[in-house]
Amino acid sequence: MSIEINYRQLQKEELSEIIPLMQKFTDNKHTDGLLTERFTEMFEQNYECIGVFNDQILIGICGLWFSTRHYSGRSVEVDHVYIDEDYRSKGIGKQFFKWIYDYAKGKGYEAVELNTYVQNHPSHKFYYNEGFNILGYHFVKKI
Repeated sequence: MSIEINYRQLQKEELSEIIPLMQKFTDNKHTDGLLTERFTEMFEQNYECIGVFNDQILIGICGLWFSTRHYSGRSVEVDHVYIDEDYRSKGIGKQFFKWIYDYAKGKGYEAVELNTYVQNHPSHKFYYNEGFNILGYHFVKKI
């Protein structure tokens, strides 16, 4: 398998390409309609969706949320990082995060944050190896 990786910001008009990867990421926990509704709203906020491509084939995505926080300054929160299973363990995640760091720095941001699910142990190892530290717990309450 020849791998030629490139990255670009995806647009709202490309939701039909984003939703299938999000279905894999969420194990089909949400309908296509609900994901389309949520992503449509997200695109109207301080959100960017970045695609990872092998040549012209979308093989991964992540969201970037841009904000200023009292404890970290201008930061980007990396959200829903997903690389298709056929492309894992090939160094693509490490390359992708280098791209994210450079992209955020180029926009004037000074910190990268993320959340990961407690049971996602492979991601914990990856993020530790990337130099991330655990700062706290993320709590959610549906109202």
